[in-house]
Parts: sequence; structure tokens; C-alpha cells
Amino acid sequence: MHPKAIRKFFTLILCLLTGMALTACGGGGSSDSGSTVGTGTLSTSLTDSATDEYQAVYVTIARVDVHHDNDGSWETVATPNKTYNLLELVNGVRETLGVATLDTGHYTQMRLIIGETADGGLNIFSRTHPYANYVIDEGDSEIHELKVPSGTQTGLKVVNGFTINENQTTELLLDFDASRSVVIAGSSGKYLLKPTVKVLDTANYAIVEGTVTDAPPVATPPIPPTALEGAFVTAQTAASVIESGTLSDVNGAYALFLSPGSYNLVATKDGYLPDCAAVTLGANSKDMVDFSLEDETASGIVNLTIAGVPADQYSTIDFRKSVTCSGVPNTIITVKSVNLDNGTYPLELPEGNYTIAASTFGKTTQTVDVTVGSSPITQNITFP
Repeated sequence: MHPKAIRKFFTLILCLLTGMALTACGGGGSSDSGSTVGTGTLSTSLTDSATDEYQAVYVTIARVDVHHDNDGSWETVATPNKTYNLLELVNGVRETLGVATLDTGHYTQMRLIIGETADGGLNIFSRTHPYANYVIDEGDSEIHELKVPSGTQTGLKVVNGFTINENQTTELLLDFDASRSVVIAGSSGKYLLKPTVKVLDTANYAIVEGTVTDAPPVATPPIPPTALEGAFVTAQTAASVIESGTLSDVNGAYALFLSPGSYNLVATKDGYLPDCAAVTLGANSKDMVDFSLEDETASGIVNLTIAGVPADQYSTIDFRKSVTCSGVPNTIITVKSVNLDNGTYPLELPEGNYTIAASTFGKTTQTVDVTVGSSPITQNITFP
């Protein structure tokens, strides 16, 4: 072969081999951008829909996983391994769980792993945590360990889809509802942790905030109102379902993170009558709503007996009352909500007329009207 022909032949072979190598390595300036997967950032934070039943509710979170829609795999995005007092995460306070880089795309759900070992921190009594998950009673400061059902130990799955966009941060707020998550098992004397968590995308949520004060009697000169600490402020749907709740601080201030929509905001506190205000919240809106609570005249006791709740479940007991809300009479609101197992429980409420709505999964909701007066009454609720 002629020397020039040999040089051309080897030059052609070299070019072919170089092109193959560039293709295999994804180089060569290929315009096929679809073969490259971009990344974005996911930030997860924890907040709480509070309860006025306890001084503290401690929950240990080991890690947070997310489920990718493309390949069906789970990926860990946070490993806090920390014991949180949920009642400190109210009125806009958030605790960062973790920040992770994820492939772009749609993720279908999250998984919250409850820890079995407490961290090395101190509780409100400046003592090390006796359990990984527990509550401290409001009245006598008694401590109750929260038993985690076996199904929850493998992870609480939160079905809430979200999308990771390239070079953008998606911030999700895990709203841990303490009032719904602590279940009193009357027949066994145990306290159960059955986590109820919803996820809010901070790009869309609304904020409503304000203060809760007492309504002082009419006097001359006027008596200024007093800030009420520990008032329970809830956002309820038209069906009287509590979507979120928080406790007012030492200055009577409160704040709620909510999805856009219409709500009845309800403020309650032992020794006072409830107050209600109707609001409609838009995406990224910020609204101010203040409450003034009047002293209750008297209270009474309802001895409630629950039966027929299936094993490994609990019943939600709502005490509902007709009030005037933002000038609209006969508005039905929930003034007290508790989670109970089978058993007997004494519950205190202001005197007046109530409808008890008792519900549990797979059973018909039971409703009964009661009148709370100066003498204790007994009410039985059985799920057939």
C-alpha cells in the first residue's frame, strides 16, 4: 500500500476510535440533553399542630425517606436522630430535619422513621429523656411512655407528592399533629403514638397570626385586656374538622401555617368560652385575627365510656357546639377533641349543649346530643 494511503487509513481509524470514546463517555458536545439528569435541593422542616392536654410531647425522629416516581426506590434525605418536644415547635417555629440534593423529577411520598432511642438532650425538667417517645401530663406532670405500634416502626408513609426542579430548592414543612397522634388506651392504661403528619409546600402556604386576650368586664376607668398564654387556636373546615392547631405564647400571640382555603378559626381555653372567626386564605397570604375570650360561668363533667373500637385503632371524640362566628349564627365548631381507646374517661367542659361526634376507621360515626350542667353526666358510645 502507498505510504500516503497507509497514513489516511490510520487517520480514519483513529478518528473512528476517538468518536466512539467520546460517545461512550457522554462527551463530544452531544446535543442529547435528555440523557443527563439534573439535580435540585429538598429542605425538610418540622413543626407542630399543638395540643393543650400535655406540658410536653417528645418524639424521636430517626430519619426521613422519599419515594421516587421513576424507579420506585426510597432515598434517605434526613437523619436527624433527635428527640423533639413538639410543643416547642408552634407559632411559626420550625426545626430543620435535613437538606439533601436529589435528582429532578416527581416524588410520590415520604416515610418518617420514628426512633427507638432518645438523644442525649434534656427535657423541660432539665433531666435526660426517660424514653424515646413520651408525654408529660399538664396537671400532675406524670410521664407516660408512648408505645409505637408495630406497623409504624417500619415507617410512617405520608402520601404527598412533590417535584424537584433543576437548580431549585423545594421546602417541605412536616406538620406533626400532636393532638391526633397521642392516643390514650383506657382499657390497658397505655399511651400510644400513632403519628398524624401532613406536608405543606412552603411555596404555597398561608400564615394567619394574632393574639388571644381575655374580655375584661365593663368598668370605669376601662380595664385593659390581659394576654392569655396557652389558649388553643385551631383552624377548622366547614365540617368542624380540625386541620391545624397551636398554643398562644406568654404574650398571647399565635401563628398557624395553613394551606390556602376557607376556615373557621377557633380559640379555646379552660375557664373561658370559645371564640370564632371565619377567614379565607390565599396562597402566600398573611392575615391577622385576634380573639377576646369571655369567662365561662361554670363547667361540668361528662363521664364518657367508649366501646367497640377495633384492636390497634382509636376513636376521635369531638365535642361540637353551635356559636356565632364572624356574625354568622348557628355555626358548628369543635371546642374539644381527644383520641381515646375503649374505656371510661371523665372530661370537663363549660356548661351548655353539645353534640358528641365519635369516629373510628371502618365504623359508622356515632353522634349524640348532651347537656353539660353542674351535676356529672354519664354517656356511653358503642361502635356496632
